[in-house]
Amino acid sequence: MGSCGGGAHCSRSRVLVVFFCLWGLISLSCAARLSVSRQKLEVQKHLNRLNKPAVKSIESPDGDIIDCVHMSHQPAFDHPYLKDHKIQMRPSYHPEGRVFDDSKVSTGSKQRTNSITQLWHVNDKCPEGTIPIRRTKEEDVLRASSVKRYGRKKHRAIPQPRSADPDLINESGHQHAIAYVEGDKYFGAKATINVWEPKIQQPNEFSLSQLWILGGSFGQDLNSIEAGWQVSPDLYGDNNTRLFTYWTSDAYQATGCYNLLCSGFIQINSEIAMGASISPVSGLRNSQYDISILVWKDPNEGHWWMQFGNDYVLGYWPSFLFSYLADSASMIEWGGEVVNSEPDGRHTSTQMGSGRFPEEGFGKASYFRNIQVVDSSNNLKAPKGIGTFTEKSNCYDVQTGNNGDWGRYFYYGGPGRNENCP
Repeated sequence: MGSCGGGAHCSRSRVLVVFFCLWGLISLSCAARLSVSRQKLEVQKHLNRLNKPAVKSIESPDGDIIDCVHMSHQPAFDHPYLKDHKIQMRPSYHPEGRVFDDSKVSTGSKQRTNSITQLWHVNDKCPEGTIPIRRTKEEDVLRASSVKRYGRKKHRAIPQPRSADPDLINESGHQHAIAYVEGDKYFGAKATINVWEPKIQQPNEFSLSQLWILGGSFGQDLNSIEAGWQVSPDLYGDNNTRLFTYWTSDAYQATGCYNLLCSGFIQINSEIAMGASISPVSGLRNSQYDISILVWKDPNEGHWWMQFGNDYVLGYWPSFLFSYLADSASMIEWGGEVVNSEPDGRHTSTQMGSGRFPEEGFGKASYFRNIQVVDSSNNLKAPKGIGTFTEKSNCYDVQTGNNGDWGRYFYYGGPGRNENCP
């Protein structure tokens, strides 16, 4: 049993076995090649969807290509509900209240902060009537787990102050140091955010500093609008600090994306590119730079608008994208978030903010200052009853304060792995 026994019959059997083995290998090789070419085709189709025809293209010193795309050809208008949408060129109302001049010296001459711009501006600018869009490259999409997941956050990326469930924390790998308010109806939020370039340990980790405008429960129906700065090698292919936005209406499942990487946000501004590098960034015991971000709900049209600095109204998220946020937000959060993938089974050394703890103060620790909320009368107000939350304060922490020039503020961040955060 099991032996051929020799002769012509045996030789034919061997030939057949070799033939079928070779055919199997060829089939596997063909299948692999087909799979690769199918993926390339899928990636190319996605790039064609995202990268709209440009009136003009600008090369940024960091290697980005910024395409100046006619405003009416932007990705938002791929959305079936936006086919006949008339672009709103300005908000009907702007929030009123105490306006902090972001170019002013803050508390004392030691705490002077400086204005900030985007790196691509040094080479050119986009003409009126167009919007700047960072071009997506093939390698950007290939870094994602799938074409479908490109430009999307992973599930469970929201800090939940009331449920610091250790299982949930470990499962998501996301860690936060935030200030928050809840228990009212909110129609917007503002903050001036210190800008740094935190070090990222693993390419699949990120570090960001942002505000969250949240509606609904923390279940499958969560609505979120987010804006701030981030360092994300996975998304952008480098370690530059970049301006970003995000939205979702179903807790990061099927809806929403970063920047303009899907239909949703309608941009009207020709000067600021979502996802483009911010320059310069703050240095330790050196010049400090910050950006001001305001997101608010237009009481007339119901859209959520975003402003960058004092001068740039960037555009809006149409209200139909959301369920709960079509009415109002139930919670506002400000602060930092990192991904801790626990390389080598130890805590990551990915930094949050400046990589220093809050108690080190101005020039060393990162801050949010002049944090405000927009109330039902469309007024900007100091938030009442601020809470703070961090999963592991030995890794990343947060400390709030209040004074005349900075209003409500907090320092936040940390180095990640250290002797108290193994």
